[in-house]
Amino acid sequence: MNSQFSFKSLIEGIPKAELHLHVEGTFESELRFAIAGRNSIGLEYGSVEELRAFYNFKNLQDFLNIYYTGVEVLMRERDFYDLALAYLKKAHSQNVLHTEIFFDPQAHTSRGIDFGTVITGIHKALSDAEEKLGISTGLIMCFLRDLDPASAMETLEEALPYKSWIVAVGLDSCEVGYPPSRFAAVFERAREEGLLAVAHAGEEGPAEYIWQAVDLLKVLRVDHGIRSLDDENLVQELVRRKIPLTVCPLSNLKLRVIESMENHPLQKMMEKGLLVTINSDDPAYFGGYINENYLAVQEAFHLDREDIYNIAKNSFEASFLDTPKKEEMIAKLDEYMSRNS
Repeated sequence: MNSQFSFKSLIEGIPKAELHLHVEGTFESELRFAIAGRNSIGLEYGSVEELRAFYNFKNLQDFLNIYYTGVEVLMRERDFYDLALAYLKKAHSQNVLHTEIFFDPQAHTSRGIDFGTVITGIHKALSDAEEKLGISTGLIMCFLRDLDPASAMETLEEALPYKSWIVAVGLDSCEVGYPPSRFAAVFERAREEGLLAVAHAGEEGPAEYIWQAVDLLKVLRVDHGIRSLDDENLVQELVRRKIPLTVCPLSNLKLRVIESMENHPLQKMMEKGLLVTINSDDPAYFGGYINENYLAVQEAFHLDREDIYNIAKNSFEASFLDTPKKEEMIAKLDEYMSRNS
């Protein structure tokens, strides 16, 4: 496997899971215009090309301003269904066997959209994709950390009638100045209801936020976590407890968390024994879905077959699938690698 073409083929075909993906962040411009049209909503952009010209972000908050403007055209159950199904079809085409999808209900309920409308549309898409495409799914409800914790608790209560559709709760949106500790009570309540936990930490925020996510929120995965390398004791603890980190390389580059892909800490994280996975985060805005993220880091760090295999295996190991299902998917991964040796 010496040629770049061979690595491209390997990455495109390798079975994998995606664990860090915001469904609202898959809102491609063409679909935004289509849904806006059928909902009779005018857009401030004259064309898809004009809209994409704004995807030149200086930081996370700059991106979020565009992100939240985009979701305003989502109003009906069908809209959320179409949004989720479009991503699932794309993921299936990139040989994603399993995906655990984030959604941000507060971005919609704050606009007067009923919680049930949002989750029912997404859930129907997940169910149809499992039946028709054979892709396994899980749904993670995220709280917006720049809103009051009371709003998060209210959202959790709204979600409880749909609890069987949700595998975990998460924490996202603008990180700096909004430590995980603010949401300890909400996450404790979620655990009491049997929900698992993840949280964004250590993207733009400090390593201390990762400590808080692990110790106070008791997360089973850290989303991003690249600032963990700032604290060797934290690294050792994450390795010891085998807490996965869902890394999003193109996102980090697009949001200028790193200066270039060659500066990304992924390789150092792997060398230190951290359980890292590769994901696309908000691919409609960041220039690539999961295969493009794999390819970007392979090119930057000259990853070999074993590296790519280990990252793909990690994605299944880090998932919330039960052990037999993980073993089934890893067996498919092993079979693929054997066929393409």
